[in-house]
Amino acid sequence: MTERAQASFREPEQITIGPPKLTRFEKARVVGARALQVSMGAPVLLELPEGTMSPIDIALVELREGVLPISIRRSLPDGTSQNIPLKWLLVPETLEEQRTARGRKQEED
Repeated sequence: MTERAQASFREPEQITIGPPKLTRFEKARVVGARALQVSMGAPVLLELPEGTMSPIDIALVELREGVLPISIRRSLPDGTSQNIPLKWLLVPETLEEQRTARGRKQEED
């Protein structure tokens, strides 16, 4: 790594570049990349219900559960960038909605 690249890279202590949540473009990129990995034979990181699921569905479930070991690199025009772990970008409200949906599903069963 060059000196300039080292100087422009910041270790994440907090999110300083971009919004504090996953953007729709980042979500599309992560889901697409993970779906490609699954379709090429990568192991699935969660226990999934029996039945055929598409790689995109598997990637979405893994993203929602927060088990993907992926970092998002956000860059600024001046060359500075920041690697942000995906877990930091998952909004807690989304996780709450999932828990609520699971609770409703269990009540129906």
